[in-house]
Amino acid sequence: MGKKKPDKDKANGGGTVALNKRARHEYHLEERFEAGLALQGWELKSIRAGRANITESYAVVRGGELFLFGAQITPLISASSHVVADDRRTRKLLLHRREIDQLVGRVERDGYTLVPTALYWKGNKVKAELALAKGKQAHDKREATKERDWAREKQRALRQHNKDA
Repeated sequence: MGKKKPDKDKANGGGTVALNKRARHEYHLEERFEAGLALQGWELKSIRAGRANITESYAVVRGGELFLFGAQITPLISASSHVVADDRRTRKLLLHRREIDQLVGRVERDGYTLVPTALYWKGNKVKAELALAKGKQAHDKREATKERDWAREKQRALRQHNKDA
């Protein structure tokens, strides 16, 4: 019998590392992009251990490049002692030039915001999902909550109806 190959997702610590659920509540998400992240070794180890948080992060354009601000990757205790670990350092986002140009145009001209919505493994690389977003007003948030509650109520009613029949 040959050795069984380990599942790629299990070997890398799972598919999705961090989600930004608050982004869906705070913004109208329109278009999504996949970006690579320029990380250091200790950051990869921490991400494998599931110690990443992107709820307060955002992407900014500087000098024709994209950077991720506010993402927190908490260092492991066993990280290298010769490295000074800054858990909220600015990380460079890696995209194709035409994608960067497109995003720069939309952000600067149309007033969009770049919000990271997820951090996940793709093969052995960490990817960030960025969304072009516009901020929601308070009444939009209330409306979205009402729609979500109504959909939940509808499902309950349908389940109850099917159970009684």
